[in-house]
Amino acid sequence: MKKAKVLLCGVAAALLMTGCGDMPDLTQDETELISEYAVGVLLKYDTGHGRRLVDTSGYEEPVEEEEPAPEEPAEDMEEESAPETQEPVEVVDVSQDEEETQPAVSSVEEYYGIPNMMINYTGCEMVDSYPQEEEGAVPFFSLEASPGKQLLILKFNAQNLSGEDQQLNMLGYGATFRISVNGESSRGALATMLVNDMQTYDSLIPANSSVELVSIVEVPQGTNAGSIDFILRGNGEDGTLHLQ
Repeated sequence: MKKAKVLLCGVAAALLMTGCGDMPDLTQDETELISEYAVGVLLKYDTGHGRRLVDTSGYEEPVEEEEPAPEEPAEDMEEESAPETQEPVEVVDVSQDEEETQPAVSSVEEYYGIPNMMINYTGCEMVDSYPQEEEGAVPFFSLEASPGKQLLILKFNAQNLSGEDQQLNMLGYGATFRISVNGESSRGALATMLVNDMQTYDSLIPANSSVELVSIVEVPQGTNAGSIDFILRGNGEDGTLHLQ
């Protein structure tokens, strides 16, 4: 750049000294050529010339965004684990165990909370039909055992302990019974239309009087009732009354 400025200054001095006798006379064309040459030298060595013509500092080339590489599946996802083999579930009948763990109760009236009443078990009998037909009398309702079965009749005595007549409504207490004979699985007491069926009894017992009530279940023919458990339901938790 310094060389260009010295050369330009030399040319300018020559032009200024055209009137002196030491310099040759230049034509108009020669003067213009020298001027153009001097301008070309200045532009060539002027490093800021390009920026003054076009300033591209404010323009940036767009940068292409690289697409993210696809994630490789984890190794543990590539291999499917073998399905676990479930062991067969053993089905256990716990109905008998549940009955054995039921709390024992001392009486029917205690379990159902029947006031001024005492209900005692008096015995049982095995029959083919109930009630027994009496000569010349037709029972209102009779029950026949199924083929290969017998009827086990459980007998109870319900006594009114008060000095007044008292209504005994077993239906109102929601009484239901199950019976287990000789430790076997319990069976539901039969629902009958007998007027003295304890499960559905609803009648007035006179003061200081008692009535016989029954509960009936079917058992296989020839069963010998060695032990009998009377299971009471309808008052929340079941209770077991050991009859014999």
